[in-house]
Amino acid sequence: LASDMCDLDCVNWGYDPHHFIAPEGSYASSSDGIARVVETRAMVQSLQEVGLRVVLDVVYNHTAEGNHLGPTLSLRGIDNKSYYYKMEDKPRYYNDYTGTGNALELRHPYVLRMVTDSLRYWVEEMRVDGFRFDLATTLARVDGEFDERSSFLDSVAQDPLLSTVKLIAEPWDTGHGGYQVGNFPPGWAEWNDRYRDTLRRFWKGDSGQLPELASRLAGSSDIYDQRGRRPWSSVNFITAHDGFTLHDLVSYNEKHNNDNQENNQDGNENNFSYNFGVEGPTDDSAIQSLRMQQKRNLLASLLFSQGLPMLLAGDEFGNTQMGNNNAYCQDNETAWLNWPEIDSSGNALLSFTKTLIQLRHRHIVFHRHRFFHGKEIPGTKTKDITWLTADGGEMEEDDWSDDSEKSLALLISGKAGQYHLTEHGERETDDTFMLMMNAGEEAVEYVLPQVKNLSSMSVAVDTSLSPTNSPTEKPATSPFNLKPRSLVLIRYTTNKK
Repeated sequence: LASDMCDLDCVNWGYDPHHFIAPEGSYASSSDGIARVVETRAMVQSLQEVGLRVVLDVVYNHTAEGNHLGPTLSLRGIDNKSYYYKMEDKPRYYNDYTGTGNALELRHPYVLRMVTDSLRYWVEEMRVDGFRFDLATTLARVDGEFDERSSFLDSVAQDPLLSTVKLIAEPWDTGHGGYQVGNFPPGWAEWNDRYRDTLRRFWKGDSGQLPELASRLAGSSDIYDQRGRRPWSSVNFITAHDGFTLHDLVSYNEKHNNDNQENNQDGNENNFSYNFGVEGPTDDSAIQSLRMQQKRNLLASLLFSQGLPMLLAGDEFGNTQMGNNNAYCQDNETAWLNWPEIDSSGNALLSFTKTLIQLRHRHIVFHRHRFFHGKEIPGTKTKDITWLTADGGEMEEDDWSDDSEKSLALLISGKAGQYHLTEHGERETDDTFMLMMNAGEEAVEYVLPQVKNLSSMSVAVDTSLSPTNSPTEKPATSPFNLKPRSLVLIRYTTNKK
């Protein structure tokens, strides 16, 4: 959406909108307004023709007009009282739930109509496939409080067009009661920051992470398995445009935002990052190797978790912002994607990421439509998911409460037939997989469980090994030596009957 980049401080990300149906001009090759619209529509069509879906990141929670001292660009001059949340006792001032100075008042019917008309425009005219709503809690506030029955959420739910597209919420804002992860209605997916923080803390080596980690890997059923919601409700991510890139997450203990000219006081302080002994770039080959392995660990964890994975552009080849975790104002090499990096050190990581994506795409056990419940699949004597100790037994209560334990294994059954059907209406089965994760500094020897009708066991992924352009699976034998700070995926191929 068009953002003001002249009257206000530079906002490189374009998160200060003032025209909700105008494509941002700086992204286009033409200076003509109509040509920009045609170009945007052609871009969407081209992406869809190669099998991609286009989700538009939209900002309806505030505008570029800022607080009461900001510029009058549009809505403030039309009807300031109706368009913005105002303080009841001081109507000159705004209720700022967004940290930008103002918040749109979607309780007003004409403001709500403006937003929903804009959304329908992007679907009907630009043919986008869905939306990610920035600071979505603000959109659903009623009398200052989040309400899942708000006029905005109800309007989207009953709209014959908008209710059919992908709807993703950033389920928080900066106001009171703004954190609403898990509270958006069925049909919505949500950014899951609990997934982000748990995976970062586990691989960093923090103690006591196993119970939370298990929930996150299994689709966060403790948050989303209610009211008929599905695992895709959880948008899993390790990094996003806010915060460190994946490379910086394993290269810096502290944020380095001095170039933002806010005395390094901006940006999140709690990054759960680890630099492996040196802050920033290093020539130490051992540290470089550990950092690369940690990137593989995090990427593999993301792609093999239940839920909807979100990958930050550039992480697949090791893009860096040199420790800046709030690069919104850097319209330069700091925030730009360094594409030439793909041809050097990023090539191997890119190849590894492709392998992970292909595995996830080919195997339905990694993107099930229903949550695991740890119970036997009807008609079998096999559980849908089994959490295992190193000796091959099932995890008990004492195992989960052992804060010193930094390794976890799970067996995912391929017998998912009662939930999934092929395009021909037949029950779909898959290979069984065992996922082992070791965030400790010592190797762990795992006994691999036996599977009925076993044909072969192979190592599909091992993050302790440097990836090659032509990955090949190797036979797996029990017991298996799971190396420090590594993830291994074992594939059980069975004689399907």
